[in-house]
Amino acid sequence: MSAAFQDWMKTIQAGMENDMSAYLPAASALPQKLHEAMRYALLGGGKRVRPLLVYAAGNLFGADAAALSRAAAALEMIHAYSLVHDDMPCMDDDALRRGKPTVHIAYDEATALLVGDALQAQAFAVLAEADTLPPARQVAMLRLLAQAAGSAGMCGGQAIDLASVGLSLTLQQLEQMHQLKTGALLRASVVLGALAGKDLDAAELQALNDYSRAIGLAFQVVDDILDATADSATLGKTAGKDAADNKPTYVSILGLEPSKALAEKLRLEAHAALAPFGDNAQRLRELADLIVQRKA
Repeated sequence: MSAAFQDWMKTIQAGMENDMSAYLPAASALPQKLHEAMRYALLGGGKRVRPLLVYAAGNLFGADAAALSRAAAALEMIHAYSLVHDDMPCMDDDALRRGKPTVHIAYDEATALLVGDALQAQAFAVLAEADTLPPARQVAMLRLLAQAAGSAGMCGGQAIDLASVGLSLTLQQLEQMHQLKTGALLRASVVLGALAGKDLDAAELQALNDYSRAIGLAFQVVDDILDATADSATLGKTAGKDAADNKPTYVSILGLEPSKALAEKLRLEAHAALAPFGDNAQRLRELADLIVQRKA
């Protein structure tokens, strides 16, 4: 990664921490325990890949800074809520997230459930208050976020994931699951960032969709590789959990080295999809590299 890219990332990450803190209720506001737990779940950790994608796509089209901030925060709130629920005993049952106890461990299960519910609602409130956008485009962005988060997106993918434990999936079935579970929110990040700048024509939307599909699958392939090869301290979550839970993964279906080759193939496909945008898409290219080459 270039120094310029690292500086850009740090600037976005630090700005998002401040913005998201401002978009959340104060920990001292009633009900205090819920608001404290919401801040615990959202702030102070994470790679912020989705906000970075929002800003990188927004850079392509001269997007409004205030709209980008709200779109990025909304995406990250949806993502954080999904992690809180995913870690609960009725789902993946994990005690560690981002190097600290998961919300149901740090607080309790009922609070964790409410944290997820409240963060999801807060995401739509934050995006609905992006008053610098044309109303019709803002409604389209809210619809896109809802679709990406719901049964045709992230929640649907999670449902398929839970139903697939112990089963033998084909590569096509695994890809379909992860296009929903992981890919839908990543695509929403890219498209929402672009929509913060302009209405997209068909060619622009297709190019961004092709890029998003490649990075969405690559993200999950690399997650599966890291789950099989990295330790818990490096990952900030429990390593080896997919194998222990008998979940189908790219590594279990393809093997380790073919999975690494697939991730690299997807990285190149992401780069190729951005060709119509020329040098203006450099940040999106660098994020594709980051997703594939990350170590945690």
